[in-house]
Amino acid sequence: MELQIDLLRHGETTLSHTLRGSTDDALTQNGFRQMWQTVDHVWNPSDSCPWQMIFSSNLLRCQSFAEQLQARTQSPLILDAQLQEMHFGDWEGRSTQDIYEQNAELLANFWQQPSMYYPPNAEKYADFQQRVLNAVQDIYQQMQRQHISRALVVTHGGVIKFLKCLALQQPLDDLLKMTAPLGQLCSMQLLLDEQSNQYHFRLLEAHE
Repeated sequence: MELQIDLLRHGETTLSHTLRGSTDDALTQNGFRQMWQTVDHVWNPSDSCPWQMIFSSNLLRCQSFAEQLQARTQSPLILDAQLQEMHFGDWEGRSTQDIYEQNAELLANFWQQPSMYYPPNAEKYADFQQRVLNAVQDIYQQMQRQHISRALVVTHGGVIKFLKCLALQQPLDDLLKMTAPLGQLCSMQLLLDEQSNQYHFRLLEAHE
């Protein structure tokens, strides 16, 4: 059974100039505006809501918007910590310029090959991948259980970029070369191959 998930990245935040990861910073007013503009482009409130269910990271920059949208749509909202951004360890809350000045070589290696190099005390890329795939499995099962064909997933850049790598069949080390603009939507079809028990993704549209 093919399902559609629309991945919405959070908008601008108070710490948008840094690696936020699991840092729980808030959306700015512009961040809320970016997300509402994207949603309004897809959904005319005079029509029925295209999303029968909303899933969201439980970090404030996602959850605060998801709760506003849920109040307007009345679609069920499920918060899931597995949809959080990758944790950047000692680089949390620091700008890339600051990191570059302190550790240019590791930053360059992380950008090129995150499977091999990562910040001190950070979440390993393999663990991040498995966490996100666990979230996808939960989303798929919830949608099937509720007989839902389309859902909105409010999440983070790293999550969207990882799923785009899978959809485009790109090397997973291309994660940081993928695009996922703030407040923008990326739509995918999600299919479970029951023989292999593997999930397959097909990119439908990126609203950038």
